[in-house]
Amino acid sequence: MNVTIRRIGNSEGVILPKELLDRHNLKAGDVLNVLEEGHELRLRPLADDPEEFERKMSIARQRMKKYEVAYRALAK
Repeated sequence: MNVTIRRIGNSEGVILPKELLDRHNLKAGDVLNVLEEGHELRLRPLADDPEEFERKMSIARQRMKKYEVAYRALAK
């Protein structure tokens, strides 16, 4: 599928075809994550899964506790 980068106000953007949006259950206002992998750009919807968020927060809390001394020294 080919799309064209277009000027939108003072910015530039890509218009996604309605069929593609419908197929992936996307609508205006949805937030996508842009991943740059080598010479490729990939769009992925942000996960709104509360369990996934809590899993990531649990990992973050573990790391913060493990490296608390280092973080405090860096914060000075």
